[in-house]
Amino acid sequence: MYKFAEALESIKEKGLYREMLYLDAAPGPHTMVGGKQMLLLSSNNYLGLCNDDRLKEAAIATIREFGVGSGGSRLTTGSYRLHRELEERLAQFKGTEACLVFSTGYAANLGTIAGLADKGWVIFCDRLNHASIIDGCRLSGAKLVIYKHCDMNDLEKKIKRYHTGKGLIVSDGVFSMDGDIAPLAEIVKLAKKYSIMTMVDDAHATGVLGPNGGGSVDYFGLQNEVDIQMGTLSKAFAGEGGYIAGKQSLIDYLRHKAKSFIYSTALAPHNIAVSLKALELIQKEPERRKSLLEKSRWFRGELVKNGFDVPMNNTPIIPLMVGEADKAVTFSRMLYDEGVYVPAIRPPTVPNGSSRLRFSIMATHTHEDLAMALQKTIVIGKELGLI
Repeated sequence: MYKFAEALESIKEKGLYREMLYLDAAPGPHTMVGGKQMLLLSSNNYLGLCNDDRLKEAAIATIREFGVGSGGSRLTTGSYRLHRELEERLAQFKGTEACLVFSTGYAANLGTIAGLADKGWVIFCDRLNHASIIDGCRLSGAKLVIYKHCDMNDLEKKIKRYHTGKGLIVSDGVFSMDGDIAPLAEIVKLAKKYSIMTMVDDAHATGVLGPNGGGSVDYFGLQNEVDIQMGTLSKAFAGEGGYIAGKQSLIDYLRHKAKSFIYSTALAPHNIAVSLKALELIQKEPERRKSLLEKSRWFRGELVKNGFDVPMNNTPIIPLMVGEADKAVTFSRMLYDEGVYVPAIRPPTVPNGSSRLRFSIMATHTHEDLAMALQKTIVIGKELGLI
């Protein structure tokens, strides 16, 4: 019999025990956590659309028309005209021929990579890629080669060593814990040089980066160069689900091979309606992402100016590096006591010795919100000896 109690005690001793706090209200700039009014600085609700009345109205109207559930998988009874409309509009938005919507972003990565590759493939994967990418690579049976984070010299060296035929380079567009942007132009260049396919996980970039809000691929103008674009509907889009965008032949193939698509119940129609409305607003209201990035730059710059260890990037994800897990947890709890909710990120989510607070800015935060959080962060950072 596995001794769960002993294993949990070991987790606690390492400062890695996780407890869930429960929100009692919508995840806006201010919310209720455990019955307490909090400034929320940890949500992936980048554009602040989770509580937008227009999205709520779209969901309510669709529930009245279609009910509350899809009733089946996409290949049985779960496909609605709304799914087709969203896939067509997302393909246009991402600059691709076609698109396929999955129940989650995790399912999109898992099903696509495992459905595409097999033991005859080699997959080159950034060391800091999301867990869903790693799991998809392992499930596929392909040879998995990890290259150093955003290190193109290491990537090319490993391509020369391991590439034998069918290959895939896969990378996050924006890395979820560090907030940095992958060097996609260099990745595409190497992929073309060695005839390897490319896949970009744009979960944290879609709706945020690029002249059209299309994500990191849009940011670099590589819509016609990247083979597979993955995205989520649960971050800037404020809803649920994930998708893969690419050539029509790829999408048709995944319908037959991606098990997480084939064997999952389809997203309910009201979730699709929310994503359709969010996509409309992302395209019509570019000032949202402009405001988001301006506020993010200001907050990051002020943290650096005050002596915190904060990597520079151009996204709303701002990691304040702490180091040890225990100290990161203490920092988070002290901020919580002051009315600021920023969870500590610890191993195994990040490597040992790199625990951090992951600040995440929303377009709907005010400068007063951010100034208040900054002031409290500085006071506690000094008390903990971090600055």
